[in-house]
This record gives sequence, C-alpha cells and structure tokens, in this order.
Amino acid sequence: MDGDAIDGDAMIAEYFEIETARLRDACLADITSLEDWQAKRSEYRRQLLEMLGLDPLPERTDLQAVVTGQTEHDEFIVERLHFQSSPGLYVTGNLYLPRSRSEPLPAILYVCGHGASRSDGISFGNKVTYQHHGAWFARHGFVCLTIDTLQMGEIEGIHHGTYRYDMWWWLNRGYTPAGVEAWNCVRALDYLQSRAEVDPERLGVTGRSGGGAYSWWIAAIDERITAAVPVAGITDLENHVVDGCVEGHCDCMYMVNTYQWDYPLVAALVAPRPLLLSNTDRDRIFPLDGVVRTYEQVRRIYELYDQRNNLGLQITAGPHRDTQELHIHAFRWMNQHLRDDDSMIEKAAFRFFEPQQLKVFETLPEDQRNTEIHETFVPTAPEPPVPQDDTQWSAMRDGWLKALREKSFRAWPAEPSELAVNVVGSAVQDGVRFSAYDFDSQQAIRLRMYMVQPDGPNPPQRIVVHVLDDPALTEMLAAYRVAFAEPLSGETLPEADAEAYRVKVEALVAAQQAHVYVVPRGIGRTAWDPSPRKQVQHQRRFYLLGQTLDGMRVWDVRRAIQAVRAPDGLPDVPIHLHGAGTMAGIALYASLFEPRIAQLDLDDLPADHRHGPYLLNVNRYLDMPQAVAMAAQRTRIVLQDADPQDWGYAKNVIDALGWEPEALQFRQ
Repeated sequence: MDGDAIDGDAMIAEYFEIETARLRDACLADITSLEDWQAKRSEYRRQLLEMLGLDPLPERTDLQAVVTGQTEHDEFIVERLHFQSSPGLYVTGNLYLPRSRSEPLPAILYVCGHGASRSDGISFGNKVTYQHHGAWFARHGFVCLTIDTLQMGEIEGIHHGTYRYDMWWWLNRGYTPAGVEAWNCVRALDYLQSRAEVDPERLGVTGRSGGGAYSWWIAAIDERITAAVPVAGITDLENHVVDGCVEGHCDCMYMVNTYQWDYPLVAALVAPRPLLLSNTDRDRIFPLDGVVRTYEQVRRIYELYDQRNNLGLQITAGPHRDTQELHIHAFRWMNQHLRDDDSMIEKAAFRFFEPQQLKVFETLPEDQRNTEIHETFVPTAPEPPVPQDDTQWSAMRDGWLKALREKSFRAWPAEPSELAVNVVGSAVQDGVRFSAYDFDSQQAIRLRMYMVQPDGPNPPQRIVVHVLDDPALTEMLAAYRVAFAEPLSGETLPEADAEAYRVKVEALVAAQQAHVYVVPRGIGRTAWDPSPRKQVQHQRRFYLLGQTLDGMRVWDVRRAIQAVRAPDGLPDVPIHLHGAGTMAGIALYASLFEPRIAQLDLDDLPADHRHGPYLLNVNRYLDMPQAVAMAAQRTRIVLQDADPQDWGYAKNVIDALGWEPEALQFRQ
C-alpha cells in the first residue's frame, strides 16, 4: 500500500530539528538597535520570571536567618547558617568571612552544581563539595555565601520530577525546580545585603554546572548582580534538543519555555553588566559549539551597548569537570570587576574542612517544605465561582481560552500547512468500505487515519471520530484485520478478533454511521523508540521547545477533524468525538478549538490534570471541570464511568445559565 514506509524515530528527529531551528532563528532576530532591546528588555525579564514560576514574585517574608555555629581557619571564618526563602523553604549555607576587614567588602554568591556529599544516609549538602571556592574568595578579600541546592542540600528535595519520577503534572503547574533555585538566590542576595560586612552595591555570582545555570537565572532576573561568571551552565537548544544534551540534565536546568525562547536570550538579559562565559572544550553536556553560538548572540547585545569589554569568553581544555583553569579566570574576573584588582592569582583553591565541619543542622526542621515544595511553589488556580449570567460566563470562558492559546498551546503552528490528504488504501467487504488516509498535521508530522463506513452512495448519518492510544489502536487493528489486512499493512497487526469485527460491522451498518480512527503522533506507525528512557527524554524535548506531547496531540486531533471535513471528505455530517483516559482529555481540548462537534463521548475522563493530559501551565488558569463546562456550552457531552461529584462545577454552570440539561450526561 502507498505510504507504508515510515520511521518514527527519523520522523520525530526531523520534527525536533525543524522546531529547534524555528526557535533559534527567532531568538533576538527582531533586535537591530539598542532602542529595540531597551524597549523589550523589561518584558523579556517578566517573561523569564513567569517561566520560572516567579511572576508574581513570592512574598519577601522574614528570612528568619540563624547562624548555628562557626568553623575557623587562620585566614577566615565560616558561619554555618540557614534562612527561609519562604516560610518552611530552608536554604542551608556557609558564609565565608575574611578575618581581616576594615570596611564593607564585595560579596560573592556561590551556587553549587550537582556534587553530592553524603555519608551513612546523611546529606551534608553540595556546599561541602564546592567549599574551596568560598575559601578562596574569603582569602582574597571577599565575603562569600555558598548555598546548597534543593535536591542536594541537607534537606533533600526533588530536581528530577520529569527526568526520573514521571511527575509530568509539573508541566501543568508551570513548575520547574529552576524557579526554586532562582528564588533561593534572590533571597540569598537579600541576606548578603543585610550583613554589615557586605558592600550591597558589589555583588557577584558564580557557580559551575547546575550552579552555572542558577548563576544565569539570578543574573538575568536580578539587577543587584554586578558581575557574573556562570561556568559550564549554558548552551543552546540545538545542543539540548537535537544533539541530545537534555538526556544528561535534570529539570533544574530548564525554565518552562512558555514563550519559546532559545537560551541566548536568557544570557542577553545580563547585558551590559560584566559577564564571563566559562567552559571547557570537551564538555559533553555543554558542548563547545553551542557555547560559542550563545556567546556570539550575546556579544551582539553588548556591542549595542558599546560595552564589548564587559563580555568575556573563556574556553579551557578538559571535560565537564571543576578544573583549576576554570577557577583562575573566574577569580580574576571578580577581582577586576568587584575590587578593581588586576593582580595575578598566586594561591590555588583548596578544600580545608571535613564535611561534618560545614554541616548546618543537627536535626532537620520538622516544618520544612523543601521535600514537597513542588506541590505549592507555583499556585494553581482556585475553583472559580459559578457564573450568574451570560456576561460573567463569557468573560470567564474567553479568559480561559486566551490563556490556553497563549500559555498552553502557544507552540501550535501560527500558519498551518496544507493538510495534503491522500487516500493510501481502500477495500470493500461485508458491505463496508475501509479506507486509509494520510494527512499532514504539521511539517514533518504526517499521520494516518482510518475510516470505515457502509458501502454505497448515501453518506453516513454521523461520523464517530475515535482518538486512539496504544491499547485502543491494538483493539481496532485486531478487529479490522479480519477483513482489511491490506489497508492496514503499515501497522504491526495483532492477532485477529473475528467476534469484535462482527460486532463492529453490524453496529455501523445498522446505525448508518462512519467511524474514523485517528492515531496521533508517537503511536502505531509513527511510534519512536519504546524504551522508557527515550520515551521520557522525547517528552522532555517537547517541553524544552515550549510544547508538551499531549498538547501537540490535541493539535493532531484538530487536524484530523479538519481532514474529515476537507472538500473531498464529509464536510456536513455531524461529528461525534470519542476518547478514553488521557485521549478523552485530548479530545475534550480539541473540541474547544474546532467548531460543530455534535457530541463528545468521553470514557474515564481524568477528573483533574494531575493524571493527564499534560498541558503547559494549564493548572495556573483552569482544570478539567472548567474545560468540560466550556465544551458543554456548544457540544453535548457523555461521560462514561465518571463520578458525577467530580463534575459538579460543570453541572452547576449548566444549571445556572439555563443550558439544556442533556448538555452533560453520565453513563455507567
């Protein structure tokens, strides 16, 4: 049959390349003058704060800073301390103070990479691993605050929500641990500025690997940083998505890319302040080519400011490792820009203390929220009031739809390509016609759908469009392969089910209806590598591009509906849209953006987004009951195997606004 050959891995790889190139080409492309940049810079910073879950900023509550002890060296003192960036969100750290000081000193915020320090089940925090940096700065006239990260602190939270723990609902929340790390940095600066030993106008930030990434976040969002040296902490989307570096990074490295940025835009927000990009030449997770591309983009912004000398690029030999060569240039950069000191580096950075000597807590606080901060850091929308009239309802509905378009589905093609519907196979048997159609969902995503209908001149009375997941596809293939193996030759066919075939054919002939089976991307013929690791990492690639797999499957269903209604299709026949589980949710959201859906038949529809579908930011604005209420205004909805109590909000809206009672029905 025509069009059978397809390689799901090649298809999705091409798709990721195309989408990455689109974001790359758009990054800073509209900035041609300093006036352009200055006009947009504030909005870019606001967007970044939003993508970190920090718009609006959390309340700056009392830090409740506590120094639990001191560790001493001949040249400096280390205060072991903790503060709360928000109530119950503890930050453990070491404050390195020079013994010799006569005036307020410049201060460094050192943010740590993924260097765990543990013994006998006790975490000492990654501040211990990176202690040599704080010690060097204190020996050379700086105050240095080295703070633990959320995942590798003395209280061990979670960075690996999507990477390891299948917490895809983080995407619904618009949550990333990068936001927690950025907020902890903001409050760390607050703490430094509260100390009499610190000159509040001379604050620098540096860190390596994960700490390099957090250096970018804080330098981009907080103007109090006057000099920055992010080390091995940035590259571009081409490296992350196309070259696969995402597979070596945890979630703290990434913002929720709602506005579809490439990473040079993050770096550009530091301009025109002193900034050194520092990296090694054989770093496998921050490759040299992407680092250089990022630098070249940022250099253009510095040149607009006529501040080219405030930007530096350091590339040293070596892998992804904390090398002395990387130390030296970072130390010199901070000396030059925070102390006006251009002297040579004479002392190396050493670790002076055992991990136990730098530990803050004897007993972890019972009121800590670190381990569950992902549940509350980004607020979800509360259940809205039931509208009392059409005007109030219209405002609520229009606001939700606007949020969905701009915050959840922003990555949908602005100018859809031609559908290019093509019949690739057809056969008639037992009084029914079975046809296979290919169509373009978007560039590089060519999908197949199947239509079965009574054979004859009369059009069907209705079309039931089924949105298939893997089990539903297997069930469909088992039934129809009994008579239509040829049109199905592009699929991996299961064992035939003759009884299921008989039941399906008798039902559709009796009802004079057509059934269309839609197979979204990543399922059936277009399935990619089924290994759990690759499934996870491809979903993360979507996320880095400002998409979700489920969100783009909603687009696939929309395009399939459009293909059914294409001029050579059945444009005027009523459509019933059906899905089960997550695919029921995908069908529901597709119906909000496609007109004239007569009925939604939704089996086992999740009562909330925690269990799918996973759509970027959706829970910041609405949840499943509000989506059902919107759909019910224009489409009859039948919920199969649903608890009516879960859908009380939608039912209350229907009753309050006087819609037809049949707008929402329940069947067991």
